[in-house]
Amino acid sequence: MTTRSRLADPTRRRLVQTAAGALTLAAIGAPAVLRAQTAPKIRIGYWPVASGLPFYAAIEKGYFKEAGLDVEAMKFAGAQQVMEAMLSGRSDGSANGTGSGNLAIGEIASPGLFKIFCANPTNAKYVLDEFIVPKDSPIQSIAELKGKRVGSGPGIQNMTLTKAILEKAGATGATVTELAISQHVAAVAAGQLDACYTLEPTGTVGRLNGTTRVLEPGVVAKYILGDPMAPWFGGSATLTTEFIKKHPEVTKRFIAAYLKGVELVRNQPDEARPFMKGYTAIEGPMTNEVPLAAYTMYNEFTPSDIAYFQKYFDLFTERGVFSTKVDVASLIYKG
Repeated sequence: MTTRSRLADPTRRRLVQTAAGALTLAAIGAPAVLRAQTAPKIRIGYWPVASGLPFYAAIEKGYFKEAGLDVEAMKFAGAQQVMEAMLSGRSDGSANGTGSGNLAIGEIASPGLFKIFCANPTNAKYVLDEFIVPKDSPIQSIAELKGKRVGSGPGIQNMTLTKAILEKAGATGATVTELAISQHVAAVAAGQLDACYTLEPTGTVGRLNGTTRVLEPGVVAKYILGDPMAPWFGGSATLTTEFIKKHPEVTKRFIAAYLKGVELVRNQPDEARPFMKGYTAIEGPMTNEVPLAAYTMYNEFTPSDIAYFQKYFDLFTERGVFSTKVDVASLIYKG
């Protein structure tokens, strides 16, 4: 027994010294690379669109690593897949650009699923949504799409918005077809569709290659919210409530690092733009042409913002997409 004790003592001393050292490192603000060893991996789903730029920038500029965080970027084909990954526990949140309507469906399926810490409002100035037509099309307004063949981006959010905008613009009888956004320019240019409701960078791609033109930008703000300059919070960055509860301190560090990405886009957009490469199909000269979204952090929402956000969600309730009313205010992260 004495022999076993002598052999165990050095081991115990090493364990005690290691634990004490770790506490000391944390207390004095150890380098991020050391603190990251105890932080959980944060899995964030994203849809490869331009409005996810703050997330891409935060990764590429090393903001998450500086905060001692291990962040995994998980690419999905659509916003619905991002939401489904959160529902199944395969993802801890979403980057900007993930459809707010798609996320709300996940909230209905699993109440309390997530909290929004940043949303990306767009309108006629900060353009994301638009209708495109062939470059030489005689169509000059959405109303003229009456009875025409119209494409829509994938997922329930895009399809619902396309049909609602057409109806409110008076374009009755249009046939709406769901199609991957990457195929919109080719389908319109080839005459397979008369128009498409799409998202940037589609309009920029068609303009630069000389095959399509933007019929009207900022259509959700105008036709759904009733004001071309109203903020349409079509995409949101979120963390699951489960992750927030388990890791409150890590959550704050993550959001602070994400905010640095937002501030880079706001204040130094030319420096941020190149970070679209690798995360989206946008690269080269196109990175300087694509319109950028605006961004609203959780502590920047005004009562007017919440009202417009709610009006947008209410459209889905009215059309039976949401089985129950979703209260936007309850989804905003409180810090």
